[in-house]
Amino acid sequence: MSAINKSAQQFLATIVSNKRVGQYHQIILQVGEIVAACKPGNFIAIAVGGDNSRMILRRAFAISRTSHTASFGGTLELIVAPHGSGSKWLCQQQEGVELDVVTPLGTAFGIPTEPVNALLVGGGYGSAPLFGLAEVLKSRGCRVDMLLGASTGQKIYAPMEGKRAVNSLRIYTEDGSVGERGRVTDPMWAMIEDGSVDVIYSCGPMAMLRAISDLVNDSDVVHQCAVEEAMACGIGICMTCVLPVKNENGSTSMLRSCIDGPVMDGSTVQWDLVGQIPEASQ
Repeated sequence: MSAINKSAQQFLATIVSNKRVGQYHQIILQVGEIVAACKPGNFIAIAVGGDNSRMILRRAFAISRTSHTASFGGTLELIVAPHGSGSKWLCQQQEGVELDVVTPLGTAFGIPTEPVNALLVGGGYGSAPLFGLAEVLKSRGCRVDMLLGASTGQKIYAPMEGKRAVNSLRIYTEDGSVGERGRVTDPMWAMIEDGSVDVIYSCGPMAMLRAISDLVNDSDVVHQCAVEEAMACGIGICMTCVLPVKNENGSTSMLRSCIDGPVMDGSTVQWDLVGQIPEASQ
């Protein structure tokens, strides 16, 4: 079984900025030199609720991007949707508050050693980690195209920022309120057929990740996806985030998204078995 990210540390991180951006919060944490070990695809686990909270489990959040400034040193950017009790508590915290965190956790996106045509696909605020990834890919000489999608325009995170980060950006909303009406998967097969995609990086709802995996099954396109499973502990103990993954010999293993993921090869995930317990191999 895989071990926890060897670079992970537990420490106190200070909130240096907490801004509302549309339906989400952009939270920047001062983390010091550990920022050098944080890669696109990694996540952070944060103790929420305060000392007397009944929320005893940490909450996991994808790292959107990293930076290093003269004012604050190493910082991490998080994009948080205030949905559950833990994320709502985090979004209410003010600048200067110290948070008990563990990072970097999980596996990162694989970066090609040579320039390739990369397609980044994001659903809702799940697209946030793709912006930092786009910067890394472009620094390696890759062409980077991006597709962003959501049910409505209000759920598209920072479309103008996405446009600045890539060679081309197309937005799809199911209600047609922003961009084109439809889903992010609509134009993908044509892009794959004409050879304009070598690798797909995706973040977002599991149904979207499965649809992308289905599309690339009969092609040579590599699909790296950051799976969106609930991670109750973030360090591989509780086993609540397991996913069925196909082994080289054809058998299926239940792997932990927080340790063996969140970034996985989409072709190995047994999407039909997600949420089920596979039969034991004979």
